[in-house]
Amino acid sequence: MAQRRLTDFFARCRPGPRAAPSRDKLAWRTPSPAKPAPRAPAPAPGSRKRARSPAEPTHDQPAPPARRRLRLPAEAVSSPSSPAVPGSPEHSSPGKKTKKAAISADQLSPLAAEEDKVPSKVTFSELKSCLQRARELGARVQELRTSAQRKDAEEPSAPEAEGHPLGPCSGEKVPAYQRFHTLAQPGPPGLVLPYKYLVLAEMFRSMDTIVGMLYNRSETVTFAKVKQGVQDMMRKRFEERNVGQIKTVYPASYRFRQERDVPTFKDSIKKSDYQLTIEPLLEQEAGGAAPQLTASRLLQRRQVFSQNLVERVREHHRAFLASLHPPVVVPEDQLMRWHPHFNVDEVPDIEPAELPRPPTMEKLATAQEVLARARSLMSPRMEKALSDLALRTADPSSLRSPSPALPATPPATPPTALKGVSQALLERIRAKEVQKQLAQMTRRPEQEQRLQRLERLPELARVLRSVFVSERKPALTMEVACARMVGSYRAAMSPGEMEKHVQLLSELLPDWLSLHRIRTDTYIKLDKAADLSGITARLARLAHAEAAL
Repeated sequence: MAQRRLTDFFARCRPGPRAAPSRDKLAWRTPSPAKPAPRAPAPAPGSRKRARSPAEPTHDQPAPPARRRLRLPAEAVSSPSSPAVPGSPEHSSPGKKTKKAAISADQLSPLAAEEDKVPSKVTFSELKSCLQRARELGARVQELRTSAQRKDAEEPSAPEAEGHPLGPCSGEKVPAYQRFHTLAQPGPPGLVLPYKYLVLAEMFRSMDTIVGMLYNRSETVTFAKVKQGVQDMMRKRFEERNVGQIKTVYPASYRFRQERDVPTFKDSIKKSDYQLTIEPLLEQEAGGAAPQLTASRLLQRRQVFSQNLVERVREHHRAFLASLHPPVVVPEDQLMRWHPHFNVDEVPDIEPAELPRPPTMEKLATAQEVLARARSLMSPRMEKALSDLALRTADPSSLRSPSPALPATPPATPPTALKGVSQALLERIRAKEVQKQLAQMTRRPEQEQRLQRLERLPELARVLRSVFVSERKPALTMEVACARMVGSYRAAMSPGEMEKHVQLLSELLPDWLSLHRIRTDTYIKLDKAADLSGITARLARLAHAEAAL
């Protein structure tokens, strides 16, 4: 009952259908630039009534639809990047009731008039020119990319891609870290190897390690296994050419054979295919057991390989010395460094030795071979046709006459800058230069170290005298004097190295500097009254005389 009464109450209270709404909702529409909104008539001057908005519906005309599409002129429609009209649906959302919906047609019509004044044609032409320019640039980039890909496809593969560095005879320039490798070595110069020889020595070390590991567990060593292991260790390409170079440098290191029926466990290589096998050559042990490639043998083989590389560089260095004017002859046991003008990194590559190749099956590839094989099985007409084909397909270069030998290059003429200089004077200067270079090449490391100390002594003598002057003492201990000198010298040096310089100074100038051993300490006494310029001049003469020897 309660539910029924409640329903009856709402039914009675519900208002019936009205003939006309007392107050309609204001229906707003988006003004169209094609058809400007009709302007409301201006009120009379004495009227106090507010003018009705044209968007507000009247009784004599039906209400306009709530949404109406914005009609744009033809120029704006054709230009996709033209600015949107402020009254468009992109700027005003119909679902939101904002104050923008209360703008009257009086306020919208001046905006439409201002929009008509905007030079839309100029903007469209500018955008069109920009778009055309962008298309031209895109076409140009595509052409350049296509031409670059075509060049890469036409160019032959570089030697670097084959796993070996470029040689000095190739046209391309090798990187600077390879061309000037010897200049970047730490310490005093010596019998250093070129960069490509060091890379080959590292390849031999990696290859020997892999071969030893496989050989010690009685596994057949193939080139495919060694190649993968060396490339994983060095992060460089390892090809058969490098194996041939190793065989050239150290022929007694491995035995190479072509064998079949070697298990590969790979689908790419069949068991029936020939493979290059590698076997290390080792001396037989005394007990008759199978030899093993131990760590000591690996080290010994590496040293032999390095000595062979140095010997190859010695041969090129010997040829370089013989080409000088006058020629220089240096005993091999006294050679401690290369000639200053000998460019180590331009030594030619090592020619790879020939590795065993798999036996080739006899195949008939040319018409001459077919004619020689089946001469007795064919008719005379077929024999004549095959002989004509053989003549047509013959190599045309073999029919050409050998090219004449090139004339020998004329001997080099003396430079014009030395014209008028006495030949005897030139010979004496060249002899002195040769003597200096010979002394530099045969100088031992300890002699080089002594010479470097002699060159530092003049400046160290000034530093030591200033230490005595500042301390105002007749004698100083070796520890204190060396500590003061280390702090005052321009280069970094340890106190022990400074002590060796002081001892050398006392040997050369005993009348100016003397050392006195008292119990556990060594004291230094210095003659402050001596002329310092004379002392430094004497030290410079001694250093120059030592360098000339």
